[in-house]
Amino acid sequence: MHESIGIPACFTSSEKQTDDPAAITRSGQSMYMSVYQTKIAGECRLITITWCKNLLLHGLSVSVQGPEGNKHYQCKVELKPWNFWRKQGASQFIVDGRRVEVVWDFRAAKFNGETEPRSGYYVGIVSEEEVVLLLGDMKKDAYRKTGCRPSLIDPILVSRREHVFGKKKFLTRVNLNEKGKVQEISIECNSGICSNKNNNNADGFDPEMEIRLDGKLAIHVKHLHWKFRGKESIHESKTTVEVYWDVHDWLFGSGTRHGLFIFRPTTSSSSASPPSSESTPSPLPAEEDNSNGSSGFCLFLYAWKLD
Repeated sequence: MHESIGIPACFTSSEKQTDDPAAITRSGQSMYMSVYQTKIAGECRLITITWCKNLLLHGLSVSVQGPEGNKHYQCKVELKPWNFWRKQGASQFIVDGRRVEVVWDFRAAKFNGETEPRSGYYVGIVSEEEVVLLLGDMKKDAYRKTGCRPSLIDPILVSRREHVFGKKKFLTRVNLNEKGKVQEISIECNSGICSNKNNNNADGFDPEMEIRLDGKLAIHVKHLHWKFRGKESIHESKTTVEVYWDVHDWLFGSGTRHGLFIFRPTTSSSSASPPSSESTPSPLPAEEDNSNGSSGFCLFLYAWKLD
């Protein structure tokens, strides 16, 4: 289940992205990346919205997939810790000869100390007189500002990648059901997972892990040193959420290290019987793949454990 972690260079002048996992740990950078699929410039393309925050900088990156997925068009908005950044603005680029405009308004945005704003903002992408993607709660203001109509094709949220830091407990909020509400996911391990890296049963060390959904215990993994990779399912209303985890580096690594958690909602009819947590999960489809019979959405959560 190990995979390389692409960390976008949100605040550099280079358009090249780095695949070095150390880049995120050196700065203690929180990163939230959402990938949407919609029609832009006559073709179905991927749009990547990335929020980055570290001790010095805070910003937003919007990337649009180019022809055959080889080239990306990018717009960056720096939300600096002082008051001189443009809280409202627009930027544009040309995709296959057609203009694409990115508009934003953060004048009333409430971040509450987090990387993404909670309310009071909008970020919109306009192509051919249509708003093809609109984020935030100020939708009327966005339509009034752009003077454009909503797209007839609703964008699809394909995947979301989050990098979070902690010593013992990790939290995130996500909508696992398109018609449901935003839910809180918490992951917690006992303190022994940090205090003893040569873990075995001989000295009584027996780490455990709990995954909760809105505070309710959903998965409890005992003997984690034997079950550091696995898969189980959470049954939520009419949705089954397949949960994969790999916390090998938490137990056997050194320094700042991450565990990978994947949450994939499926319909009850398309969800197979979950194997026991001792088994190693089969590889997931690529995040661009939206034809596997599931809801098409995956949450990739990288939980970085700090000593």
